[in-house]
Amino acid sequence: MTTIRALLPADRDAWLPLWRGYLEFYETELSDEQTALTWNRLVDPQFPIHGALAIGDDGTAHGLVHWLTHAATWAAEPYCYLEDLFVDPAARGAGAGRALIAHVAAWADAHGSPKVYWLTQETNATARTLYESVATHTGYVHYQIGLGA
Repeated sequence: MTTIRALLPADRDAWLPLWRGYLEFYETELSDEQTALTWNRLVDPQFPIHGALAIGDDGTAHGLVHWLTHAATWAAEPYCYLEDLFVDPAARGAGAGRALIAHVAAWADAHGSPKVYWLTQETNATARTLYESVATHTGYVHYQIGLGA
């Protein structure tokens, strides 16, 4: 049984290995300063980024999710963007990812958001199997321009 709960300031040591695993999966390196900034934003109730952990029966954090809302041109209420989702590979297949997505969807619904959306790599077949069972693939293609900041 997986329990999903909001991140607490005392969760940093449980969150950090999951965050590092997530970055490693996406072959990304961030500075310790950026990781600290991200953590501080996640646990600052005044900052509009939210986070939760999936806690297993053994009390260990097995997964994380981060999300935020933003204004939209096609809706009066803000959309919810699920920015980061990661489950420890050793804990996959037990429902933590599905539970984390459901947690964000319930939060977004309770806060009046008309939709939750997210991105993943086209080649992330394992995650896409889950995503296609809980959401609709929209067919959109993602582009971005990296800037100097």
